Amino acid sequence: MTTNPTTPTVDGAALLDEVEAFHRRFNVFPTPTAYVAVTLWDAHAHLLDAFDSTPRLAFLSPEPGSGKSRALEIVETLVPHPMVAVNASPAALFRAVSGVDGRPTILFDEIDTVFGPKAGENEELRGFLNAGHRRSGVTYRCVGDGSNQTVQPFPSYCAVAMAGLGSLPDTILTRSVIIRMRRRAPNEKVQPYRQRIHEKEGHALRDQIARWADSVRGKVTGAWPEMPEGITDRPADVWEPLLAVADAAGGDWPTRARAACVELVAAAAQDDESSLGIRLLTDLRDTVFCGIDRMPTAAILECLLAMDDAPWVDMGGKPLTPRGLGRLLSGYMTGANKPIKARPIRTPGGTVPRGYYAEDLADAWSRYCPPTPGKSATSATSATPQVNGGESVAEELFGICYTTAETATPHEPTAAP
Repeated sequence: MTTNPTTPTVDGAALLDEVEAFHRRFNVFPTPTAYVAVTLWDAHAHLLDAFDSTPRLAFLSPEPGSGKSRALEIVETLVPHPMVAVNASPAALFRAVSGVDGRPTILFDEIDTVFGPKAGENEELRGFLNAGHRRSGVTYRCVGDGSNQTVQPFPSYCAVAMAGLGSLPDTILTRSVIIRMRRRAPNEKVQPYRQRIHEKEGHALRDQIARWADSVRGKVTGAWPEMPEGITDRPADVWEPLLAVADAAGGDWPTRARAACVELVAAAAQDDESSLGIRLLTDLRDTVFCGIDRMPTAAILECLLAMDDAPWVDMGGKPLTPRGLGRLLSGYMTGANKPIKARPIRTPGGTVPRGYYAEDLADAWSRYCPPTPGKSATSATSATPQVNGGESVAEELFGICYTTAETATPHEPTAAP
């Protein structure tokens, strides 16, 4: 679409205000910043070729009836070329995105049926969603029959919004703006959505967004929006297009967008349970080791399994085992750049069980764990909840503490049991 001298200038800030108001009529989002993020995402879908990447939009909730599908339904009225893909195969998506009818905006409802615990790994679809986050992303497939097959690249770059129960693979979550939906409280009211009536209103807004997007395309293309302090790496990739849209709209949207960015990135970091490894490292630092310099594997597991509201008692229907603990920790490195592994430990009682050393975990703690509240990163290893007037959980359960020079022994005994 092109503008001409007779086309009236669209007020971007006022238009985004209207889009936000349209969402507020039918959607109850968990925070005001969620409305800001979703509104900017709607607009960014009209400007994909101006950006190097496109964030995924994920409406997730722990229970049904939380408004996820309705949120996706409203988004559908506002974005270009919506394609609802509940049961679409990866091959169908490849061809739809690379087709001649215009790049679709893919809307995946019930995404938990694709990546949930009862679904398969669906690595092909996961690869498509990950590759399509970048404008340069392509997916290669063999095309043809028998020996006449050729490798053909399929462009994967497209906007994707998803709704589902539970969580998503971490590779998708880190590329997403995450809206944690919840059921409406009795005092939270929305207008009933009637497609025959309200879809036309959404389409009218969609056409206005398209005209405005065309008028600011040159301004947005190649823009480097200023990031809020602390927003770097993947979160910066996710939010850069949305902040560019906000800056182009003007008004109070640049300020609101950056506030939403900081809040939602922090919420994603705090609530992200996709990495059991990081949860394990944090629990080891804050609840298990508690300043102790080494612990037998059996003692570590007893502490972990005694924790309330922790996942360790139900790992696929069974408690965490020594083998499972070792597998989770082996993906992280010591300060000497070696995988974290159990080593022999000489205890005050003279036995030599295998266990883990705080010095082996310290580098991973500093790199992956959030700082302990009220403590600096360098002192985080000694910051820990205590019980019974000062004893750590481990000391209460086992009466062990190996931090003193009198009990310290060489790390590698010559004989192991």
